[in-house]
Amino acid sequence: MGERPYIGGQAVLEGVMMRSPGSLVVAVRRPDGQIAVREEAWETLWPRAKLLRKPFLRGAVVLIESVWNGFTALAFSAEQAESENPSASAAPAGLAPAPSERKSTSELTRGLMLGISFLFMVGLFIAAPHLLTLGLFKLLGRDPSLKGLLFHLVDGVFRIAILVGWLALVARTKDAQRLFQYHGAEHKAIWTYESRLPLTVESARRFTTQHPRCGTSFLFVVVGVAVLVHILVLPFVPTISAIGAVQTLFVLVLKIGLAFPVAGIAYELQKRSARADCPRLLKALVSPGLWLQRITTVEPTDDQLEIALLALDRALAREEGRPRAADGVQVYPDFAVAAAA
Repeated sequence: MGERPYIGGQAVLEGVMMRSPGSLVVAVRRPDGQIAVREEAWETLWPRAKLLRKPFLRGAVVLIESVWNGFTALAFSAEQAESENPSASAAPAGLAPAPSERKSTSELTRGLMLGISFLFMVGLFIAAPHLLTLGLFKLLGRDPSLKGLLFHLVDGVFRIAILVGWLALVARTKDAQRLFQYHGAEHKAIWTYESRLPLTVESARRFTTQHPRCGTSFLFVVVGVAVLVHILVLPFVPTISAIGAVQTLFVLVLKIGLAFPVAGIAYELQKRSARADCPRLLKALVSPGLWLQRITTVEPTDDQLEIALLALDRALAREEGRPRAADGVQVYPDFAVAAAA
């Protein structure tokens, strides 16, 4: 059999986003029980920069695009969560009038959100572990030299602790539990597709909620790669100032710069680990990322699986040149009508 399109996804508020190479589809169950589906063609953010699509460079670009797509999908799902029930009875064949096709949020707003998220991630997963490690070494009277292996290992331990703690804290909220159920539904739907089974609830139920290409696993792989890269690179960092704060700031800036090649390497490793012929050693190294998904995925209900499968089916239909609807938003009274459209 030929190679099938690569599909990725993300859970959103009461729904799922699925992206194929050339399309992006978001399906959301509204408070009134209706289902809103947004379909659109998708293009890379930098279509002419082909160099950025090369192995070990594409990881950072894919990460930025994923966050960008995620903001778009989340904004749409938030809009649908607040939507009033349109007069569906006036629509032919059970199809409710489509909302305006205006963009969910302006590119300026999405750019601002992307920038804020970047600063948050830098502060939480780069600056905080480094400063905690620095403080611990000084508290214990040890030399906090970047040339030593121990500093980078402790920094990595702090990163993992912050990552697990942050996820565990988020998971305690009621809204997160619903989101994590849709996360599990997204994974089950993709497993069904990758196993070449019919895209039905019955097929999807049998699969695990954990998937090796999940963003949660990616974060863990990033931590491991970062420790290795820092061990190899940072011992050669020159001292530019005798003032500790200045030197620390300089090192943090370097770590931010290294985050891009780190993401590129982590992306290639995770992608390789998802293949059937992945070496056992690599599978063992990335397996803790799957354990983390026990926090971020929850067993979904059948109606949540319906949403994930619907989004996946619409993305595949577009990829195969048989779109079910034009670009824009359509609202259906229930899953049966949406699936039959």
